[in-house]
Amino acid sequence: MSAWEKKIMFAPAFTDEDMDKLVKICDHVVFNSVNQLICHKEKCINNRVSFGLRVNPEHSTQGDHAIYDPCAPGSRLGVTEENLKKALQKNPDALAGMEGIHFHTLCEQNSDDLEKTLNVVEEKFGFLMQSDSIKWVNFGGGHHITRDDYDVELLIDCIKYVQDTYKVDIYLEPGEAVALNAGYLVTEVLDKVDNGIETLILDASAACHMPDVLEMPYTPPLYGAKIVSQDEQEKNSDRKYVYRLSSYTCLAGDVIGDYAFEHEINIGDRLIFMDMAIYSMVKNNTFNGIPLPSISLLKDGRVELIKSFGYED
Repeated sequence: MSAWEKKIMFAPAFTDEDMDKLVKICDHVVFNSVNQLICHKEKCINNRVSFGLRVNPEHSTQGDHAIYDPCAPGSRLGVTEENLKKALQKNPDALAGMEGIHFHTLCEQNSDDLEKTLNVVEEKFGFLMQSDSIKWVNFGGGHHITRDDYDVELLIDCIKYVQDTYKVDIYLEPGEAVALNAGYLVTEVLDKVDNGIETLILDASAACHMPDVLEMPYTPPLYGAKIVSQDEQEKNSDRKYVYRLSSYTCLAGDVIGDYAFEHEINIGDRLIFMDMAIYSMVKNNTFNGIPLPSISLLKDGRVELIKSFGYED
């Protein structure tokens, strides 16, 4: 089995029932705490599943997006240096059989942040990587490798350095990079409301179909339109064809963003959100009874319906 085919699993905690199933289908399991590792490692060993520990270097590189920062103060994700040393003082054999360590601290970031994180990981947890039993290090996700300004050479240097220094395999989880700027969410304007802000009511929802818009928060790109910031809106309040895009749920704050168009938008027009492949299929929900969007494939100028969803879904 090649490294490309390995199935790696992480969760902040596992039940006994989870683990009974996971050890049958996973090659690697990463535990979030020493306690979880001790609790479940016997099942991993008995099923020849390689297991590791997620570490928290407590080195934030996220900026303002604390919800996506695993290193934020008080984060439940990963074992801190202090807590790891306390656990090992209490039980020196706690990590016996462990073959890897994992850190996931990045979110939509370049390799310079990876380099900074690696320096801290090496400083705090290098003693783990120096162990002869450690066979792999997982750099986690959040790497925007396919972005035009991404420094691929620095990424390569980081990988080679850890490989050569500690004689380990390296894993990356660049899931978002694989689908970056891919996928469209096609919506229709159902109504126009003007209670001080001209608002388009769409048959799509931030809360249901793109919840990261509210969680991050961020404003997704829209084909043929320009995103308008709050400051721009206030400075150009008399500008034509600026609309607030919202949804048909009951949530007052279910607002996608403000956009400027080159022409008037009317009821029945279709609007196309871009960069929707990553979360609009895996994080969507049916809050308020809003239906899930159909999934179609655009290929060679033709649209093929792959799956549609009904009331039962």
